[in-house]
Amino acid sequence: MKKRKVLVTLLIMLLVAGQSLFACTIFAVGKDATVDGSTMTSHTCDSTSDDVRVWLIPSMEAGTERDIVLNGRAGADYSQFPEVKDYGPGMVLGSYTFTEPSNQYLHGMYSFMNDKGLAMGESTCAYDRSTDHGKKLAELYDMYEGIYDCYMIQDQVLETCSTAREAVELMGDLINNYGWNGMAECINICDGNEAWVFEAYGGNIWCAVRVPDNAVFVAANRARINHFDFDDPENYLCSPNLKSFAIENGLWDGTGEFIPCKIYAPYPERTYSTRREWVAMMSLDPTLNLDPEEKNPDENWPLFVVPQKKLSVNDIYEISSNYYQGTPYDVTLTPEAGEFGNPLNPRHVERTINCFRCTYIQIANVKAYLPEEVRCLAYFGWGAPDSTYLTPIWASQTSLAPQFGIGVRNEPYNEDSGWWVSSLVQQMATINYQDAIQQIDAVKNPLLMTQYEVTNAVQNQAAKMINEGDRDGAIDLLTTYSTQQANMWFDTWKDLADKLISRYMFSNIDMNSATPTQAWTDFVAQVK
Repeated sequence: MKKRKVLVTLLIMLLVAGQSLFACTIFAVGKDATVDGSTMTSHTCDSTSDDVRVWLIPSMEAGTERDIVLNGRAGADYSQFPEVKDYGPGMVLGSYTFTEPSNQYLHGMYSFMNDKGLAMGESTCAYDRSTDHGKKLAELYDMYEGIYDCYMIQDQVLETCSTAREAVELMGDLINNYGWNGMAECINICDGNEAWVFEAYGGNIWCAVRVPDNAVFVAANRARINHFDFDDPENYLCSPNLKSFAIENGLWDGTGEFIPCKIYAPYPERTYSTRREWVAMMSLDPTLNLDPEEKNPDENWPLFVVPQKKLSVNDIYEISSNYYQGTPYDVTLTPEAGEFGNPLNPRHVERTINCFRCTYIQIANVKAYLPEEVRCLAYFGWGAPDSTYLTPIWASQTSLAPQFGIGVRNEPYNEDSGWWVSSLVQQMATINYQDAIQQIDAVKNPLLMTQYEVTNAVQNQAAKMINEGDRDGAIDLLTTYSTQQANMWFDTWKDLADKLISRYMFSNIDMNSATPTQAWTDFVAQVK
């Protein structure tokens, strides 16, 4: 690998300052915690500046030189990569050369799946910089700033790795040797056999933990590795200086339990994050009886949860659509929800898992017992999870439906863009949410339930074809099926948008007066 020594500190600061809020919720699920024996990862990519497009990045030949790019995402165009290298605002800081042909992979704002069945997500982790500890961390991380950000490291992992453990080891080696750049990140990884959590804090400090096969991990913009066993390298990996750096720089006094997230990215009293983690973990196991007002989650909350029942893709989808319904924090019962209980108002005080500014949700469903070309399945949808659909896509496909690569969020509405059409349905739902979500679910749920069954059947047929020697035919089958499903959803959502526009004209329902929620009626009465 080549590392070019460049004076980029000022430019990096400007780039980072120009980024808007990143706020993602992620899950990692072990294979014994799922209904189908798969491992799963998920990612709701929530931001106001994300690039909304998704591309297939083809395999590159051995000997190809690949740029290391900082901030090469929003505004970049990878539609013809690697022939055309349009990194937008990104800066090339170095390069590496493939020693073997690279893997094909799905490239989004954060790349998330390759054709070997390796899947990833991320959650950017804030830490409290107002404390003396936080100020010291900021100074240290600035001193040891490297060249790898989360975008680039996930690209390189998907290009070159086949398993979750390989991914962890490669990310660790890259950070050890070249350093981390940007905010702390919690990265969830799976490969069908194992699921891992990797946290990059800053400089060359990182650690990773394997998710037990019967358990689930959840994080919401907060570092969460609150237990580390230095004597178990099969399940715990870290930078060589994870402990020594903390002692030498006064971040830990060497007594008591070593809690990585508390030492390297502390933000325990942040309900913006902990409330989402609380509702997710309580949804998985209500007997945990966690406190939603917990002040010390690093010490008092489990790192992993064993769910009360085995989980499906749809279970993760439903939790990702949560807005605290059935709890005292239900945002549909607040004044900000308006007359019709809208959980998608940007003005809500509580931060829910389901978020109005969600760019996309992706849920990887990786079955190790299937051939690589077939196991590399992710379900993908644009916008807030509650009001979008999920399309099955495989990283082994020969192409994606055209709407995946069309649309920019700060340009005019584009009816050919998957993101824009999904966002239009979402926006229409905000007019009268209590009615609209019923209309959406009535269309979505039957199609989604059927799709899960058919997708499983298509996977099995493709696996059979590969086992019989017809690999190309199997990939053609997956590509055709995925494209058909994508186009079906796209056309259905266009029709649904038209229906909702007319249904809620003047905030009525089919031109008849709509009845406000009881919560809104009570609020108005109280104000009067």
